[in-house]
Amino acid sequence: MPETSNIQELINLYAIPWGINIVMALAIFVVGRWIAKILLGVVDKMFNKAGMDPMLVKFVHSILNALLLLFIIIASLDQLGVDTTSFIALIGAAGLAVGLALQGSLQNFAAGVLLIVFRPFKVGDFVDAAGVAGTIETIGIFTTTMKTGDNREIIIPNGAIYNGTITNFSARDTRRIDMVFGIGYDDDIRKAKEIIQSIIDADDRILKEPAVLIAVGELADSSVNFNVRPWVNSGDYWAVLFDLNEKIKLAFDDNGISIPYPQMDLHITKPE
Repeated sequence: MPETSNIQELINLYAIPWGINIVMALAIFVVGRWIAKILLGVVDKMFNKAGMDPMLVKFVHSILNALLLLFIIIASLDQLGVDTTSFIALIGAAGLAVGLALQGSLQNFAAGVLLIVFRPFKVGDFVDAAGVAGTIETIGIFTTTMKTGDNREIIIPNGAIYNGTITNFSARDTRRIDMVFGIGYDDDIRKAKEIIQSIIDADDRILKEPAVLIAVGELADSSVNFNVRPWVNSGDYWAVLFDLNEKIKLAFDDNGISIPYPQMDLHITKPE
């Protein structure tokens, strides 16, 4: 009987408390995961309702899920009587070390989040950023991928983009084409202006509003320069620019209007 009583005492002292703690720890883990799932669902709905980028929503979901899971595990271990103080300190030290090691990556991550939130450009826009001009293909958390006009793929760290000047050529529906045409001082200014105007009027891609500017902008050293500034839809910019250059040059040739170019006169004198 003494052995039976010792066993019963051990059960009362250790088995039952440990069993209760294990059940409570499992309950904390299960209930905690259930609550975390509900919270993550609420956060996802809030972000989607606010129109946040799906990539950012997915990334924030993963980060919150990892943090909530870590909190639940620590709470469960604490219920089991495990000293979690040193465990938390270890996690903090590891996080600090990783943060210092990945300082550049974290900067790119922060820039990527800002690019996704504030949207200075979107996929499909033609931009000039970080010294590269091209069409945006993907906007990632750490890098942005662009395709250049000659079909090269360029991957740029987000930090380099966000810390520099961004020129978005696709942000507006219309663009102005700034062109300069020079004619000789002996040529007829009125006739040259009429030729330019007729070519512009014949092109349906050029917008009527804002009005086209055709004006003498400079009396240069060897030419009278016309500033020509038509407005077009952004998608027609390059096609109209190339066409106007060709058509105005040909029209000037057909009407005897010269386009001066730098010249140097050499005077050779014979020694006496």
